[in-house]
This record gives sequence, structure tokens and C-alpha cells, in this order.
Amino acid sequence: MSFKEYTLDDFTQALASKEAVPGGGGAGALVAAVGIALGNMVGSLTVGKKTYADVEDEMRVWMKQASVLREELLCGMDADAEAFLPLSKAYGIPKNDPFRPAVMEEALRKACDAPLALMSQICQAIELLEGFAAKGSRIAVSDAGVGAVCCKAALQGASLNVFINTKSMRDRKYAAELERRADDLLEEYMIRADRVYESVLEKIRPA
Repeated sequence: MSFKEYTLDDFTQALASKEAVPGGGGAGALVAAVGIALGNMVGSLTVGKKTYADVEDEMRVWMKQASVLREELLCGMDADAEAFLPLSKAYGIPKNDPFRPAVMEEALRKACDAPLALMSQICQAIELLEGFAAKGSRIAVSDAGVGAVCCKAALQGASLNVFINTKSMRDRKYAAELERRADDLLEEYMIRADRVYESVLEKIRPA
């Protein structure tokens, strides 16, 4: 059964358990999906309104992109679990097993794939939220701000799942490359998410 088919109660109970998955990666994917869904909510409250007729076509394009992205993020809950399970098994290999280092290294690499992919998807979500916040209905602009906050948190969380794995890699050059990719996304998109939040705050709490 896919995690996206769980009830919220079942999923959070699974998170709270001692099972290896779901974990922080799955939780982050869900939070990001919630974030971009809020962006789509802003779009839904914007299209069809005469006041926003000049941005309706653009808004509809963003809404379609957001819908696809939300589904991808929800699927990311399972992708994270699938990427982590081989690593979980590798940790169970006896330390005196001569094959353990190679198995661990490969598992660590694969375990980085899902959070890096998730980071990329979240960055796309933040880009869309910029548009929803800037051009969407003012009565729903706070939802775009909440979406940006959710996506920023999910982006930071996904980066932690990269760094915890690169920390244990023997190939430090490869680890550094993965860390650079994650750092580049953090550097650009945390600022962009903050700007969305700040722009929303300015609209609803003017000086």
C-alpha cells in the first residue's frame, strides 16, 4: 500500500513508530505536497474572477504544473522509503564482512538520490508559489505564504537526508559533489521562499 493512500492518522502513527520507514524524507515530501496544494488553492480562488482576468491564462498554466508536482511529491513519499531500505539492510551486515564497505557505499549513494530529487521538486514548487503569491487573489495570498513556509521547511529537511548519508561515504569527492548540489539549491531557494513569505506579510500587515 502506497503511503499516499494512508489516512493522516495512519501515516503519522507510522512516523511515530520504530519502523525504518516512513521517516523524515517521507514527511518532507508530504509537507511539500501540502505547500504546493496551497498554491493551487490560490489559483482556484483567482481564476474566473473579473479582477484577475489578465492573469487567468497564466494562473491556469501554473495550476496544471502544480497539480502534476503535487502528485510527484506524494509519490516521493514512497520513493524515499524505497531508497532508504537498502541502506537500512546494509547497516545490518556484520562489520567484519569484507563486502560490507562496498555494499554500504552503494546504498549510501542510492539513499541520496531520493532527497536530491525531492529538493529539485520543492524548488519547482517554490517557483510556482512565487507566482501565486504575486498575482493570485489577495483574499488567499496568506495561503501562498503558508505554502512557501511549508516548502522551505521541506527543502531544509530533504537536505538533512542528503548530508546524513554523505557524511558516511568513503568517496569524499563524490560526497562533496552531492553536498555542493544540495547547498546550491538551499542557497537560492531558501531565500526565494523567504521572499514569498515576506511579500505576503507585507500585503496583509502593511506598515
